[in-house]
Amino acid sequence: MNTSSFPTSRGTPVSRRRFLQLTAAVACGAPALVPSTAFGRFAPSNRINVGLIGCGHQSQRIVPSFLVHDDVQMLAVCDVNRQSDGYYHPGQVLGRETARQWAEEHYAEKSPTGQYKGCQAYSDFRELLARDDLDAVAIVVPDHWHAIMVIRAVEAGKDVYCEKPLALTIPEGRKMVEAVRKNKRVFQTGAQFRSSPAVRHACELVRNGRLGEIRRVLTWVAGNHFECPGPGWQPMPVPEGFDYDFWLGSAPEAPYHEDRCLFRFRYILDYSNGQTANFGAHTNDIAQWGLGTDLTTPVEYEDAGSEFLPEGSLFTAAVKTAFRARYANGIELICETRNNAATKFEGAEGRLEVSLGGRLTTFPENLMDSVIGPDEIHLPKANPEREMHRRDDVDADHVRNFLDCIKSRQDTIEPVETGHCSSALCTLGNIAQRLRRKIRWDPEKEEIVGDDEAGKMLTRPMRAPWQI
Repeated sequence: MNTSSFPTSRGTPVSRRRFLQLTAAVACGAPALVPSTAFGRFAPSNRINVGLIGCGHQSQRIVPSFLVHDDVQMLAVCDVNRQSDGYYHPGQVLGRETARQWAEEHYAEKSPTGQYKGCQAYSDFRELLARDDLDAVAIVVPDHWHAIMVIRAVEAGKDVYCEKPLALTIPEGRKMVEAVRKNKRVFQTGAQFRSSPAVRHACELVRNGRLGEIRRVLTWVAGNHFECPGPGWQPMPVPEGFDYDFWLGSAPEAPYHEDRCLFRFRYILDYSNGQTANFGAHTNDIAQWGLGTDLTTPVEYEDAGSEFLPEGSLFTAAVKTAFRARYANGIELICETRNNAATKFEGAEGRLEVSLGGRLTTFPENLMDSVIGPDEIHLPKANPEREMHRRDDVDADHVRNFLDCIKSRQDTIEPVETGHCSSALCTLGNIAQRLRRKIRWDPEKEEIVGDDEAGKMLTRPMRAPWQI
């Protein structure tokens, strides 16, 4: 296995030559750089020094999306796993050494000597955050680590790009919002489809009344990709080079199994809220953007036929997502499992559906060609220089928006409050599914109303010594 190859969006390695061709093509759409004298601490190189925390499956998208930009220097990577297979694809070798190789080989290709050894690999994220030469960090770790790492990063003076869903719990998300604002840091939630022109156009059509009064929104999430070890599964030895106790962090102590960690963590409630929040943090986020409800959430949630595995199974999150929610203005949102993750808006005068792949369909058909006038609502563009996207361009432009906002000190296209509300919507839907009953939610107080059992599910105990 050639672990030095760069990844594509599907996780399949490609040659360094092909990687450079791809990054060159993406870079052609990036905005021109402002003179370095305008950036203070970024002069004279005009580069933003970045560290990566989390070198697993999603890092295959995030690393190229940073490296493609000439004003970025990736100086450090961090992961509790040195290097191993066992991620999404058989034989897929990832970890901190793989990510370090990606960065160093990328810069070596641009070096006159053909060599570069300037990316440091760490096993403890606190050592990476202690570096005073890093301007920003990308946090690409399991959900139960997001709050701890984000809060420590902004307290260390770093701007943060953090993968979605924003937080494991709603109180953790609120503390992340408070920490980001208190420390005056730039924050980008990794809900990359806000940077898709197709998604933006769809949401502008909705916002500007092309569908008439919105009555219902349908959102779809993907199902589980892997078979679950059922009741009676047996613990396995921890692989060499993997700090399993550190990986668990604040989560409850639990015996190691290869299907507990790496990619499959998202199917276990101790670390994630399942596909409900994984894909839902995209499709429900699009619903929020189109409805103009970025800073709030629905007020009622109820199960609509979700399915879970038998007690004793390793995977504890829903294997079939199905919940209904209602906003205070009466609009209904239905979130269900389907192969093609997408968001559909239904109005009195039309409807439209936009997939995560960027496919937009409308009824009537000519609705998609409607031009948004100069005096109508225009949503922000992640990269104003690009109107047509491949899938990889969306990731690169989402990072581009983050980098530009680091320089301008303006809010990103998906700031922390927005990421928090989209994540909260998924979390509340998950609680309703687990309880099999309707729950009522106060978005202002961020409290479940009149249901003590449901209210207790808003928080998760943290294993010592980790705390927020």
